[in-house]
Amino acid sequence: MQPFPITAMALCNGMGDSTAAVLAALRAGRSGLGPCPAEFELDAVVGAIPTPLPPLPASLGVVRDTRQARIAAVALAELQAPLARASARWGAHRVAIVLGTSTGGIEASETAYAHAHAHGGALPPHYDVEHSHALDAVLHLARVLGGGLGGPAYVVSTACSSSAKVFASAQRLLAADLCDAVLVGGVDSLCRLTVRGFAGLEVLSSKPCRPFSRERAGINIGEGAALLLVERTGEGPARLLGVGESSDAYHMTSPHPEGLGARMAMERALQHAGLSAADVDHVNAHGTGTKQNDSMESAAIRAVFAGARAPAVVATKGYTGHMLGAAGATEVAFVVDAIAGGYLPASVGADPLDDSLAVDVVTARRDVPTRAALSNSFAFGGSNCSVLVGGPA
Repeated sequence: MQPFPITAMALCNGMGDSTAAVLAALRAGRSGLGPCPAEFELDAVVGAIPTPLPPLPASLGVVRDTRQARIAAVALAELQAPLARASARWGAHRVAIVLGTSTGGIEASETAYAHAHAHGGALPPHYDVEHSHALDAVLHLARVLGGGLGGPAYVVSTACSSSAKVFASAQRLLAADLCDAVLVGGVDSLCRLTVRGFAGLEVLSSKPCRPFSRERAGINIGEGAALLLVERTGEGPARLLGVGESSDAYHMTSPHPEGLGARMAMERALQHAGLSAADVDHVNAHGTGTKQNDSMESAAIRAVFAGARAPAVVATKGYTGHMLGAAGATEVAFVVDAIAGGYLPASVGADPLDDSLAVDVVTARRDVPTRAALSNSFAFGGSNCSVLVGGPA
């Protein structure tokens, strides 16, 4: 594929409510995990945005003032200037939007249900399923706050790989000449369904997650947004080089034990870019901190890089928790910053390492350059995606 520059990005999550705050924490090795909100009534650790989220103005029309929308609005506010520039350059009708989400507006529906339960079945006056709960509700906000973007717009919802797969969608839209720029990313908010659901699966840790550690005991759930602007041409800190996807359908919730789908996704990303394993300096692992995920992902990495120099492996969910539909884009953004800054962030919580995994996990920050890096996202049902990012031309 033709490389496409990533010209702007914005982040908010448990590490901070701005891109600057999030990246400062990443560079310093400072986790954003903390106690689960009391109203969840669960002994768990989560990555909750640490500051109150500003309410949305009533002037936004059909956009509902939900937690998911507030999170997305924080990130969109930082991208108004780059999006205005892209619209002026390409035309608003040539700027597409592809966003990933897993929970959508579930938090809003939980709140509405509680209201109905307390008020004789009456839903809150501001609530409706189409604009509060639906997965594509966030597109209305992106169009409005993006300055009236008029290109193709849709949502990808494949659980934990949602906002990694949006990069494949962006590549296809650009290659098909359906647009000249794509706003990609993901947004998810904490809700009872997901936190309690993962507790029900018995993979939720009551302590901060520790990917690739021999003491790892499960995942934490996080929330946040990551938005990136991919353009046909332009200047930026990194380029989208390739995307690999696979769907191994091994099991509804468990990964293939040998990492078959994960391996295929990484290999296809390299093939897509016309690169070899030897060209990759580091892998941003999916790294959830469960026994099964970290074992199978390590096996897949060893297989892809067999015969080549072993890459450094970075796991960043110890900073954010698993942000589900926002995880993939967040971790691609982390790779972009690592490339631009010439460093590899520490994998918080990984020490002491599980030596049986036999991969080079970064436990302390390393100041080294990166030519290209893979960012992995693996989802329920075997929906896998690996995004290959490189430095500017």
